[in-house]
Amino acid sequence: MSLHEDAARVLKEWSAPDEAQDALRLAYGDHLAAHPDGMWKSCPDGHITASALVVDPRRGRVLLTHHRKLRMWLQTGGHCEPGDTTLAGAALREATEESGIAGLALLPGGPVRLDRHLTPCAWHLDVQYAVLAPEGALEAVSEESLELGWFAYDEVASVADDSVVRLVDRTRALL
Repeated sequence: MSLHEDAARVLKEWSAPDEAQDALRLAYGDHLAAHPDGMWKSCPDGHITASALVVDPRRGRVLLTHHRKLRMWLQTGGHCEPGDTTLAGAALREATEESGIAGLALLPGGPVRLDRHLTPCAWHLDVQYAVLAPEGALEAVSEESLELGWFAYDEVASVADDSVVRLVDRTRALL
């Protein structure tokens, strides 16, 4: 199964938590059906991206990255790469690379939510997962970040935009 096929399957099978999320789910599926290159940065009409919120539920906090290019506090994630075989695997890869934390584990149940946003390269049709940090996790800044920071759940709204706040809220509801 190709990454494109995996993404189409994930979106088809995902149970959206509300009507707005279901509308995005259907739009993402339509995008993939219309664009054989819809997984890749080279697709000018937008592309599927994979992100993951790093969560430490024992300490009630999340790890955010101060994105080097966008200059915003965000969850980890980004473009799919040719070596990715699944959307969940792409999200986990991105989280591991950008956080520097070994031993992250995907929160079971598939994606947490979807978020569509315009970036300097194109529309990102982001499929957002959550990953659980192991006990004693030590983060390390990657070249894609200015810095990393742990934030208590109730601190996120003071540093990040509404999309990250919604991702944190949805993840907490699933924990």
